[in-house]
Amino acid sequence: MITPVKDEERYIGQTIESVLGQTLKPCRWVIVDDDSKDRTVELIRPFCERYPWIRLMTIRRGPERRTGFAEVSAFRFGYEAVKHLDFEYVVKLDGDVAFGKDYFEKLLEHFEKDETLGIASGIYFEKGKKGWKAVSMPEYHAAGASKVVRRKCFEVIGGFLTTPEWDSADQIKAYALGWKTGHFKEIPFFHLKKEGSGMGHLKTNRRHGETYYLTGGSKWFFLFKVIHRMLFGRPIGLGGIMMLFGFLTPMIKRKKLLVSPEEAKLYKRRLNQRILRAFRPG
Repeated sequence: MITPVKDEERYIGQTIESVLGQTLKPCRWVIVDDDSKDRTVELIRPFCERYPWIRLMTIRRGPERRTGFAEVSAFRFGYEAVKHLDFEYVVKLDGDVAFGKDYFEKLLEHFEKDETLGIASGIYFEKGKKGWKAVSMPEYHAAGASKVVRRKCFEVIGGFLTTPEWDSADQIKAYALGWKTGHFKEIPFFHLKKEGSGMGHLKTNRRHGETYYLTGGSKWFFLFKVIHRMLFGRPIGLGGIMMLFGFLTPMIKRKKLLVSPEEAKLYKRRLNQRILRAFRPG
């Protein structure tokens, strides 16, 4: 299990307690601190001293939080330190989540039952004005905040890309190679910090648009996504505009896609199928 953290003093304690309370614990847990400026490291150290399977590593970088790229770079930094160990699954876990005591036991039961399952997570909840609410995800998506990957799958896709789009590219590549990916609605976890709070909603929407382009997503699906984001996203109107801006910028610059033509073709088909299902009677 590898957890990249930066300035997570408000949440890291709950994440640690959740892991310690698991019925199935990791053989090694590497927490990679990305040069935090708050008390994150101070809070983690006592647990490393108490539990030999928890290890703290530190990257000296800078005060700016480069959400996405820095996060997966820190993950890869931690993975290099443990890849020689004997393990069957690797977990990417954020430092701002909490979950029940059997979260990983239940997830691994699904992996053990289906040897073609390559990437999976539970369904995540975020807290709003009316309490905790499940975040809607396509059936094939595994939440990046608490993701389990079978090691064979992880290695054959080349690990996570060191780009902000890693959380989509990994599943596209896995699917193209015959692996199943997805999440399980009966296994909840709680994202203590809302998506977008690290870099703001406008930048998050722009990032989503860029991700759709770089992963070869369907333009028809993206059009529906922009309209939906304009009507219901945060902030209303501007969210969709920023998503469109994020998509058009790399397209105009003719940036190279992160997936192969065949992978992009399969991803387009998957997205178009979601549109057809949405309009299918019954």
